Amino acid sequence: MSHPCNQPQEKIKAISHEFAIAGEFVEGEEIDSGHINNTYLAVYETAEGKRSKYILQRINEFVFKNPLQVMRNVEAVTRHINWKVLRVKKDLGGQTLNIYPARGGRSFAYGEGGGVWRCYNYIENCHTYDVVENSRQAYQAAKAFGSFQDLVSDLPVEEVSETIPDFHNTPKRYARLMEVIAADPKGRLENVAAEVSFIKEREELCKRLVDLAEQGKLPVRVTHNDTKLNNVMMDSDTDEAVCVIDLDTVMPGLSLYDFGDLVRTATSPAEEDEKDLSKVEMRMSMFEALAEGYIDGCDCLTSLEIENLVNGGKIMTLEVGIRFLTDYLEGDTYFKTDYDDHNLVRSRTQLRLLECIEEKEEQMNNFVSRVAKSKH
Repeated sequence: MSHPCNQPQEKIKAISHEFAIAGEFVEGEEIDSGHINNTYLAVYETAEGKRSKYILQRINEFVFKNPLQVMRNVEAVTRHINWKVLRVKKDLGGQTLNIYPARGGRSFAYGEGGGVWRCYNYIENCHTYDVVENSRQAYQAAKAFGSFQDLVSDLPVEEVSETIPDFHNTPKRYARLMEVIAADPKGRLENVAAEVSFIKEREELCKRLVDLAEQGKLPVRVTHNDTKLNNVMMDSDTDEAVCVIDLDTVMPGLSLYDFGDLVRTATSPAEEDEKDLSKVEMRMSMFEALAEGYIDGCDCLTSLEIENLVNGGKIMTLEVGIRFLTDYLEGDTYFKTDYDDHNLVRSRTQLRLLECIEEKEEQMNNFVSRVAKSKH
């Protein structure tokens, strides 16, 4: 006989009771979102009959070796943004998730059988997009991440920890891939000769941003580090950006990786795991909306950061292609997969997108220059 807490409703009820939520538990469900954390929705009803929804997440300890460090980072960023929005910008709309305290006052709770859990407010009448549908959505998403970057630009980098060491250190991602290629632990190398050759030809590109940062030419900032389109909540009626979500990867980093991930995820109409590579393209209209939105939202960018926005897109797309290929060769230990070659398909999609960016690189750089000049 199975333990009652193995049943989804009972499990969600049990973990939600660890948090200071008013009212009685009504129902819950699992939300299938993202590659990393387990996410649930809980509905509570007060004695007066008001229903409220809450998001519960268990932090993936395989990805985040120190979940409490993740929660400290999330606390630091949400507290800083809430303070700045209310005190400095006088905006009562709120531009960040709010953490509900656990019983006892901590920002997290331990679940039955272990695991670190947190509870966020549920933002009503909002949704996310996995693939951008129009340039307005691209502009709104980029402006949201640009505004996020601007809001935390005066949060001292020392106040957040590096929860995944070298997360966006592209040269180390490249070096790791070379190690896995040499070892070929799952015997999959024979399937990826073309992809390996393509990546090796771009070894120097991997180093570009990290070298500039190490030379002190690019500022190390508090950055989001996972700026996919589906990490921005959009208003269902207006398609305006409401809130940046998924703050687990907030840590010291480069703004160009953040912008680069927007280019990677929003300029192509194809899904991240599209098998038909003819559907992958770099839509100039989408890139223009991203560049304009990010520059509009982020007043703190330096001239060198602006000059390297397109490089950010190239390097981020290459890096993720490297990561998917590495995981494929290692036996799919990091990203969730639905079939044997899922990570290989994802890698091929990234590498094809990089080719498309390279074909339009000059045009992209010219547009960024025009936007930047119009702002000054």
